[in-house]
Amino acid sequence: MAQKPSIPKGTRDFSPEEVSKRNYIINILRHNFELFGFQPIETPSFENSNTLMGKYGEEGDRLIFKILNSGDYLSKASEANLSSKDSNALTSEISEKALRYDLTVPFARYVVQHQNEIEFPFKRYQIQPVWRADRPQKGRFREFFQCDADAVGSNSLLQEVAFIQLYDAVFGDLGLEGVTVKMNNRKILSGLAETIGEADKLIDFTVALDKLDKIGEEGVIKEMLEKGISQTAIERVKPIFRVHGNFADKLILLKALLADSEIGKKGIEELEYINTKIEALGISTISLDLDVTLARGLNYYTGAIFEVAAPKTVAMGSIGGGGRYDDLTGIFGLKNMSGVGISFGLDRIYLVIEELDLFPDQALKGTKLLFINFGETESLYCLKAVKKLREAGITSELYPDAAKMKKQMSHADKRNIQFVVLAGAEEIEQDVYTLKNMKTGDQKRLSISELIQELN
Repeated sequence: MAQKPSIPKGTRDFSPEEVSKRNYIINILRHNFELFGFQPIETPSFENSNTLMGKYGEEGDRLIFKILNSGDYLSKASEANLSSKDSNALTSEISEKALRYDLTVPFARYVVQHQNEIEFPFKRYQIQPVWRADRPQKGRFREFFQCDADAVGSNSLLQEVAFIQLYDAVFGDLGLEGVTVKMNNRKILSGLAETIGEADKLIDFTVALDKLDKIGEEGVIKEMLEKGISQTAIERVKPIFRVHGNFADKLILLKALLADSEIGKKGIEELEYINTKIEALGISTISLDLDVTLARGLNYYTGAIFEVAAPKTVAMGSIGGGGRYDDLTGIFGLKNMSGVGISFGLDRIYLVIEELDLFPDQALKGTKLLFINFGETESLYCLKAVKKLREAGITSELYPDAAKMKKQMSHADKRNIQFVVLAGAEEIEQDVYTLKNMKTGDQKRLSISELIQELN
């Protein structure tokens, strides 16, 4: 019996229409990345496990797809780990490689490995798939594309300003209004943990805090208590759970809470600097918001952090994010190399644009013109025209079989091909082509030069 075809959960096939729409988004991203001075690179789909493990926190490590060693992968596994069924210990013995979890850690590896070839500050963009062993749901996949832009080799906060402008430019070009870029600073989170006497539990504190919009205040408090953060400490930080107002109002609250924390005050200073510059320069499409509970659980962020929220009319998680990392390359031996980067979630942005019906007609690139096939003589006449049309940049093709007219016209209609050309004995004799607009039904006879002019 034939096997029923299927694909793994959390992955997808893409139709020609979907690929065209995705490429429309990618082209806008690529255009703006290059407009802002970023250069393209690519890295392998999989990395050595030790490159990835330990860089994303405990939760991130669990979501990394491990690749079994080739050949008899169990031959090198110890008897003790096999009999005890210790999966953690066994994994390192049978798997030395893993699919990349994101593009940032591989980029840090790239910078260190190629540091003698790179001119710093180095601004790169990367558009490639990543993999996460997550539970699939709407807008969350196990295989998806990330579209990253990073700048390394500069401590200047003007880089953060430029990234906010980049978000504004991209979402403006996509016609996606109502997007909010949420911003915070890890120094503020460190200051809060320090102020409440839980500096040694910074990671537990930030991971729990980052879930406020998902599990609510009670859920966050419960998780913090389970991680050993005291009730007294939680009471002191509770005001940030319910903070509201504009950017300036929230800064006032933070200044009061972090009055005794030097690192916290440094974070406030950085936020004020970035916000002042953005107010002076202006943004046209996005709005910028200070979210004092935003933590983004990844361990490598050290300064500004960003998360992009879709318009409120669409039920969707974040569609982008990023932040400043002062010591990411340090894990690979290159110290004092500060960087900052952001990511666009292509798949979620696609879903948002689709739901809001914002894809323009030009996003669906396909064949513009189909030549009807009436037989050998007629098809050769048409193929000569097809060649000239393609040379003029007009997408065109000849139906391969001399099938019934109705079948060929139906084919054009189903593929949303706007124009068809009919060329029989009479057209060949007069050296013309009958062009039919499938949308309006209008027909006209044109020479090849007139045909090219009409379609352009």
